[in-house]
Amino acid sequence: MEEADQNFKTKKIETDVVKCPSCGGTMVFDPELQALKCEHCGNVSDFKKDFEVVERNIAEGFENAELVGEEEQVAYRCSNCGAEVVINSDETATICPFCGTSHVAKEGSFKGIRPQVVIPFQFGKDKASDFAKKWAKRRLFAPVDFKKKLEPENVHGVYEPCFTFDSDTKSTYYGRVGDIHTRTVGSGKNRRTETYVVYRNVSGVYNEFFDDVMVATNAKFDQRKMDMLSPFDRSRACNYEKKFLSGFFADKYQKNLSESWDDAKKIIDSRIRKDIENSLHCDEVDYLNISTTHTGVTYKYVLLPVYRLVYGYKGKDYGVMINGSSGKAKGKTPKSAIKVSIAVVLAIAAAVGLGFLAFALAKSGALDDFMAISRKIFTSFPLKSLK
Repeated sequence: MEEADQNFKTKKIETDVVKCPSCGGTMVFDPELQALKCEHCGNVSDFKKDFEVVERNIAEGFENAELVGEEEQVAYRCSNCGAEVVINSDETATICPFCGTSHVAKEGSFKGIRPQVVIPFQFGKDKASDFAKKWAKRRLFAPVDFKKKLEPENVHGVYEPCFTFDSDTKSTYYGRVGDIHTRTVGSGKNRRTETYVVYRNVSGVYNEFFDDVMVATNAKFDQRKMDMLSPFDRSRACNYEKKFLSGFFADKYQKNLSESWDDAKKIIDSRIRKDIENSLHCDEVDYLNISTTHTGVTYKYVLLPVYRLVYGYKGKDYGVMINGSSGKAKGKTPKSAIKVSIAVVLAIAAAVGLGFLAFALAKSGALDDFMAISRKIFTSFPLKSLK
């Protein structure tokens, strides 16, 4: 094993490898079967899944929320090939880079909260690649040949960490809101309609229960990325079992429970403000002060299934993420210079054509009739068909 950076303290940990009872090969979780399957002989072994997910009291969670120090690395010895490998302290499952054996860190190897809930992958790499290709086909300016990069061998399954929070909230509020009115003033040529705002004072109490507010906890899978891929199929959630991780990578939270709860409160506050404003049926808000209390707060440390695909194209890296429970794909693609150029030329040609049409209609005196007919067609077009 290469010598670790002297600025880091290396901690040796033990890992679990699920061995096949028939041939001794490594067994990995097969999403299609929702069971373990031997990579060598194909033997299938099912295991018990506990769908009775339990919420945890947040006060108890705060007592176990310490993180491994940033200066600490962890290492394990691969039980299959004997290699010693240094891994990041924010990983709980990884794959040996020398032989491909899946390793899951044993309980107690790290400080902090261990995973409590997992939403298992529901399909394998082949189907994930298909979802990525379907998504890529809808990218208008993506070059055709880049789709060759979206192959199963480039896809990796990663369980991404998040905390979810439940809270019963009571909010008191007061403020001033306005309703827009119109009135006709003046007479004759000076007759006109003007708008004005009538303000009113508001106050009240607003109660709402929030269920499973999700907060991302890892820089590699931040809140924006998680929201882009959501929703995840919570009906598939199981109590954590390390067998789900066999054959996959799994990241550990970097943002602790206290920090994540602070972020959750910001999300909740934003939703409460929006809901209260909607309930007031006003046109504008002058000011609105809201004070919220939380009771019965619970949390879960959840692992979310995400397929990642990173590919290089003409010297640049692009990434695609696929929701491992729904198939929803998001990411970035390169842009074909030829396709962009064609689109620009067509847009210019259309603009020039419309200009000539307007000129010809104006010259013939038919422009007003044409505009009136166009407006009639547009206003009668069923906008719902565009959704």
